[in-house]
Amino acid sequence: MIQAYTVEHGHMVLREGMPSAAELRGAVWIDLLNPSAPEEHAVQDALRVEVPTREEMQEIESSSRLYKEGEDLFLTANFLYGMDAGEFGSTAISFVLTNTTLITVRYATPKAFPTFAARCQKAPMMLHSADGVMLHLFEQIVDRLADILERIGGDMDRASSKSFAAARGDMKVNQRSQALKDVLITLGQVGEVTTRASETLLGLNRILTFVGAEKGATIRKENQGIIKTLVRDVRSLVEHANFLNSRATFLLDAVLGIINVEQSGIIKTFTVASVALMPPTLIASIYGMNFEFMPELKWAMGYPMALLMMIASGVLPVLFFKRKGWL
Repeated sequence: MIQAYTVEHGHMVLREGMPSAAELRGAVWIDLLNPSAPEEHAVQDALRVEVPTREEMQEIESSSRLYKEGEDLFLTANFLYGMDAGEFGSTAISFVLTNTTLITVRYATPKAFPTFAARCQKAPMMLHSADGVMLHLFEQIVDRLADILERIGGDMDRASSKSFAAARGDMKVNQRSQALKDVLITLGQVGEVTTRASETLLGLNRILTFVGAEKGATIRKENQGIIKTLVRDVRSLVEHANFLNSRATFLLDAVLGIINVEQSGIIKTFTVASVALMPPTLIASIYGMNFEFMPELKWAMGYPMALLMMIASGVLPVLFFKRKGWL
């Protein structure tokens, strides 16, 4: 799908479907979402620029993701998407920047894209230049990542409170196990999101560093201040993401430690029970043997005496364990 954005008479104009070559050349921002081969060829023929294919966007080496052909910049990075739907992931998005047009090629929809399009509807001056569109779109992406990291921090706070409350609280074993399981799932999701957010921030930092060093006419001097601000914001978010990742690792170790303590307590209970039952079992085994000459078998008090011996041999180890503090 092609979405071509331009400004006419002070208002944003959006053309979808298959715009004409003249409309594509007049667009400031062309957004290609899951483009078909005819759509790619239409953009390439109208603007005389090569649109990266999906296979080329998956390349991980820096020279394939950040390069310049003539005056045109080709920038590709992985971006986090799908947080609101609960099925998040990373997708490669390419930015092709010419002197007059920004072309974005993507196969998923991070929330920053429709949000930025809505902002352009209210403030058409954001579509003043192609490089300005790209940088303002980056600002929207950074704002979105900041919101995600703030949400993740809140999830970690709740997970931390829940885990330590479960450890200190007087609740049933199955309830405590379920609470700790929920915490583990939350921490796993937190770790995955922070990792993908860090990947997005790393890609943005590389793009901004590459663009900031650009001396051509593609990046206007008045937008250099925006680049510097974005670089500072990205670096601060990288530090915050690393902090959240470290905190998630700490909480994960703490929860696993709590689970190990719980399991050790259960194993200790079974161990004490098995040791306490060994002497009574030995006595019962002795008097369960079917030998012909066993004097106690004909003794009237033999049965009560055997019961008392089994009870005493079972109670004494328990008292010994309690005295030692093992129970």
